[in-house]
Amino acid sequence: MESIHGHEVMQMMLESSQGFTNDSLKQAIIERFGENARFHTCSARDMNAEQLIEFLAARGKFVTAGAGYSTREDKICRH
Repeated sequence: MESIHGHEVMQMMLESSQGFTNDSLKQAIIERFGENARFHTCSARDMNAEQLIEFLAARGKFVTAGAGYSTREDKICRH
């Protein structure tokens, strides 16, 4: 199985224009990429959806949106 870059998840969040909780984001990731999808970023590898969410949150990639959070285009690195 090919690993999916975390930027794709962040792009999905931007396209949805809704706020997420950890649970709703995990569900959206599973629906879009599959339950067994694995993710990577520029500095981490082999994460599941829950681990990716924790990783992105710890790096300040989320911003408050309503009762949950989303992301912004400037939070996605472009290298």
